Amino acid sequence: MKRLLLAGIAGAAALGVVVAWAESGGDETPSLTVLGEPVDAAMIASGQEVYAANCASCHGAELEGQPDWRRRLDNGRMPAPPHDASGHTWHHADRQLFTITKHGIGAVVPGYESDMPAFEGILSDAEITAVLAYIKSSWPERERAFQAEVTANDGGGG
Repeated sequence: MKRLLLAGIAGAAALGVVVAWAESGGDETPSLTVLGEPVDAAMIASGQEVYAANCASCHGAELEGQPDWRRRLDNGRMPAPPHDASGHTWHHADRQLFTITKHGIGAVVPGYESDMPAFEGILSDAEITAVLAYIKSSWPERERAFQAEVTANDGGGG
């Protein structure tokens, strides 16, 4: 039942993203890219569906993260952070976000223990990229611009 509710919320939100994108006058925008590739409304909608099915249970249906996400859990690990503008996802380059999602946080921070699984073999590269597009589409322009600069300074993210 919870999964069905999340899927319904995700579908409604994806429709809202697509409508807002279409009303903005274009299918693509050069200001929103992932790994150097332009993002379109279909990619965002697909990313939201994949996010709802694989990420929302920890990171929140509204990208809000877990409560007290800056405070360690009893097991010493950190709760799932938000992916909206209130979190720190936008502080990281595209390539780093992709690597964390595919291979786990340990691939970027060796020895770091996290409850987040690696999604290699679960999600395709295209699905991971779509999730990142969905997440990035939620950020205000200031966070997008900052993250685009971080990505460019990381070698373009491609």
